[in-house]
Amino acid sequence: MPRGFGVRGHSLPVREETSMPDHHKLGRELDLFDTDPLIGAGLPYWLPDGAAVRHALEEYIREAERRAGYQHVYSPVLGKRELYEISGHWSHYSQDMFPPMDLGAEQVVLRPSLCPHHALIYRSRAHSYRELPLRIAELGGMYRSELSGVLGGLTRVRAIQLNDGHVFCTLDQVADEVRGALELIRRAHDALGVQPVRHRLSLPGSGGKYVADPEMWRRASALLAEVLDSAGVDYEAEEGEAAFYGPKIDVQVADSAGRESTLSTVQVDFHQPEQFDLHYVGADSAKHRPVMVHRAIIGSVERAVAHLIEVHGGAFPAWLSPTQMVVLPISDAESPQAEELARQGLDQGLRVRVVGPEQGSLGARIRDARLVPYQAVIGGREAAAGEVAVRLRDGRRLDPLPAREVLARVRALVDAHSTQLWDSDGQS
Repeated sequence: MPRGFGVRGHSLPVREETSMPDHHKLGRELDLFDTDPLIGAGLPYWLPDGAAVRHALEEYIREAERRAGYQHVYSPVLGKRELYEISGHWSHYSQDMFPPMDLGAEQVVLRPSLCPHHALIYRSRAHSYRELPLRIAELGGMYRSELSGVLGGLTRVRAIQLNDGHVFCTLDQVADEVRGALELIRRAHDALGVQPVRHRLSLPGSGGKYVADPEMWRRASALLAEVLDSAGVDYEAEEGEAAFYGPKIDVQVADSAGRESTLSTVQVDFHQPEQFDLHYVGADSAKHRPVMVHRAIIGSVERAVAHLIEVHGGAFPAWLSPTQMVVLPISDAESPQAEELARQGLDQGLRVRVVGPEQGSLGARIRDARLVPYQAVIGGREAAAGEVAVRLRDGRRLDPLPAREVLARVRALVDAHSTQLWDSDGQS
């Protein structure tokens, strides 16, 4: 970690099994994120260690989506007001949007959602039924005009980086696409060490908040319920929690105070394909309307990281950890070997740093690095043999191993996005 962004003091909280730490407090103590009144409420910035966690999470999601057949796109964070009038956001969601900005004779808006842009990306080219399902994804910015009283840490912010994706498919393909999205969510939660508290089938409620099309709602809700039932997933149906354009499956997590929030979601949308006049050419050479499946594997990056801070108490899985290995030379004499080990680790894509004896006794350095997954200790004997004595974050000490073997094993666990600190053949 660069100088100037070290942990504030040496009194990191000890994680208790009975309660989760508050991410607001711990995230600042660990120098993951912070805020400044000159930037504004609900607009946190990411410090180097927090940015490392975020970057690792984004890399994981992009690769998981790529392997699942998604193509990635970029779209602007602004759109004309007319775009959101067509999508329905302006009539159903404008209270959560920032005011329009005048640009000559036009008005543009900070987008509250990515789906209208993705609908236009689909519409920009002709499509055949042979291309479907067409899966596109983006880690993109969006903005919500949250009131100051509800803002907090990373969970309620005004600038959001959303892991969004949309599948354009035939009606017969919807169930398989929903199942595929739920499987991506399950795998991501396993890699993150996250345990959802429940699945919710979010249905419309009363009032004018929802698109008025009872048959559309019935079909979409039945599709989602069918997938959940066939997969044997326990869920609770709740009215009043749907998106304005369609029902959704919400995967719920709980924070340190027991408050629930939605981390991941899958939605079925018949509305926006109609609004944007989307179509594909079927086997009969006629035009047909696709269905739009919205899915967010980790939802917003901000909320995901907030939950991970609380779940792991800052002791992230190795693949997510801001620093994956600290190299601890016992004395200045071993510093050359320590620097070489760190260089090799960096060359292999690991986040490694050397903490030398000038920063305290070996015991003090070990305590300061107790959230780091791997502590590589090099004394005179290890330096002479080209070996490393590894201490794992959970307290295990491994017999000295060749430096190359240590790096290879750590790299393999990181590449596998494992929540384990050492493989089954490791020593205890």
